[in-house]
Amino acid sequence: LSKNRTSDYVFDWEQMLSFDGNTAPYLQYACARIRSIFRRAETDPGEVSLDDLTAVEEPERQLALSLARLQDVVEQAAEDGYPHFLCSYLYEVATRFSHFYEHCNILQSEGTTRSRRLAFAALTLETLTLGLSLLGIETPERM
Repeated sequence: LSKNRTSDYVFDWEQMLSFDGNTAPYLQYACARIRSIFRRAETDPGEVSLDDLTAVEEPERQLALSLARLQDVVEQAAEDGYPHFLCSYLYEVATRFSHFYEHCNILQSEGTTRSRRLAFAALTLETLTLGLSLLGIETPERM
């Protein structure tokens, strides 16, 4: 699904099932990783308030900008009939979250910083889960 449907495609199991790059397993792993963060935080992602998603640090800002594009990307993919638009977007969100996670410690932060970062993680999980479900791909709790 990550390739333009009108382009030539060489079917390759190894590439499809790789945990590297724009693949379903990579995106599924990103969801499982976020769920792991919430397990360690002993918090349910559905209970996190999304009221204050003010990006303070640059990785937060980059993630927020990506997350804000969801509706536009879904509408464009549906209108044009190109699911690879959605796949590319989800890959962007997953990589931006990975960058955010590396530079903005979630579990070691405290107070409003922790709440804000958990909110970014919850919204990322919601976005990835929705996008993958639109593509018919399930997101496991663990991998």
